[in-house]
Amino acid sequence: MSLPQIQLSNGESIAYRVRPGGDETIVLVHGNMTSSKHWDILLESLDKRFTIYAIDLRGFGESTYHNRVQGIKDFADDVSEVVNALDLQNFYLIGWSTGGAISMKYVVDHPGRCKKLVLLASASTRGYPFYGSKEDGTLDMASRLKTVEEIEENPSKTLVIQGLYDSRNKEGLKAVWNAAIYSHKQPVESAYDDYVDDMLTQRNLADVYHALNTFNISGNHNGLNEGTDEAKEITIPVLILRGDRDYVVSEEMTQEIVADLGDNATYIPLINSGHSPLIDDLEQLTNKIEAFFKGE
Repeated sequence: MSLPQIQLSNGESIAYRVRPGGDETIVLVHGNMTSSKHWDILLESLDKRFTIYAIDLRGFGESTYHNRVQGIKDFADDVSEVVNALDLQNFYLIGWSTGGAISMKYVVDHPGRCKKLVLLASASTRGYPFYGSKEDGTLDMASRLKTVEEIEENPSKTLVIQGLYDSRNKEGLKAVWNAAIYSHKQPVESAYDDYVDDMLTQRNLADVYHALNTFNISGNHNGLNEGTDEAKEITIPVLILRGDRDYVVSEEMTQEIVADLGDNATYIPLINSGHSPLIDDLEQLTNKIEAFFKGE
């Protein structure tokens, strides 16, 4: 059955899931290579006092992809229109990985709407760098790519993942996720198959890499561009969660968020978890989120 959709002013249609609950509202923003589908077990486990909305970002899941994404702000603007259409006020926001960057940008651009923010395994306030490749295929840390065209042609990352998508190579995608994300625990087989089917809906891979590469709301130069210094405008309480064995988002990136957000942010490492704490330790994750929302 198709998800409900909201028509945006830019011509896109954004699909979303809703888990009915009480008067308190949570909005979930997923990351790269996923959609709202990947939130399923958190949707089931969070306290029933919350009504929860999980969005399919543009170019993912059942949402459209008529216009290319130029930067993180495009995603944040889409989220804003969805929030407005659903008439959500004073809600909690959880952003996972790329969704963390999107959520931070949303909070910067729309003060007064979100009351607390959770950054789960989030990209940094200074973005997520995309480096070129050496002839042997390894990362060339001295060559940070600048344009989406360069990223589209990158042989060691973009062309590999896009090739798996284009050939619908589900076992190849599982191999990537087992190495980088589900390195500790894996979903049950039926759920894993559903997640991989969901990955194959992504149509904007290079756009996302480029958006992350150029994102910088810090007050620092990130190696590619000067920051906008907007991070200091995030004054609501923020909970930063990162698995202590996350192979995608480094401790250094997380410490950049801590430094740039300042005293209103609290960092709690998730023990024995990787880039998907939902799979590694759902109970630990749920407890940290609910305690933060309760003010404990």
